[in-house]
Amino acid sequence: MNKLELISALRDEEQITKTEASKVVQIVFDQMADSLAKGERVEIRGLCSFFIKEYKSYTGRNPKTGANVRIKPKKLPFFKSGKELKERVNY
Repeated sequence: MNKLELISALRDEEQITKTEASKVVQIVFDQMADSLAKGERVEIRGLCSFFIKEYKSYTGRNPKTGANVRIKPKKLPFFKSGKELKERVNY
């Protein structure tokens, strides 16, 4: 399912216009992204959680030249599925 399919499902389920459904989905995604950008955890009970993992700097290797390269510290978003989602997928 992609964003457009989610908007269509919301529109059909709640009998609202496509514009209204699009606005609702965009607000939800924007709020989730803003929270993650602030370093906060986003949890949707029974479905999943998103959180930020922080990596320290380290020495990597350029695969083309073999030269050592210093990798800067970084933060990456991670997804963890909830118990109910796991059970639903593995019925």
